[in-house]
Amino acid sequence: MPTPHYGQPRYRVIADELRERIQSGAIPLGALLPPESALTTEFRASRGTIRQAIAVLREERVVNTEQGRGTYANPRWHDSALDKNSGSETRRRRVAADRELAALFAVEVGSLLVEEQTVARTNGAVRTVARTYHLLRTNK
Repeated sequence: MPTPHYGQPRYRVIADELRERIQSGAIPLGALLPPESALTTEFRASRGTIRQAIAVLREERVVNTEQGRGTYANPRWHDSALDKNSGSETRRRRVAADRELAALFAVEVGSLLVEEQTVARTNGAVRTVARTYHLLRTNK
């Protein structure tokens, strides 16, 4: 268990520790994080505190959570996201699936997808542009 950092909320200390593990490679990018039950035992914290820590990491895009699969280290997150001279910007929008996307997702042409475009910059210059697509989830 990590040394407590007085003055910081417990969930922030846990988020910092998990972020460090991902950054150092102890939790490889793309790998699942330990389940909540294991983290509550390791950090001697409540489920709510663990969930708050994971929410912080999710907001920072360090981790992703998929219902039924768990939380994993975002494979697109890397150290340059922490560099003060670097930055990234993500935009989301709804798009209609063209023939290629419709075939990949096994949906009809024109079905709604979510396009996520991330532009990463170093010292103001564009380093990478990545576009990902997701099925539009509807609440039924």
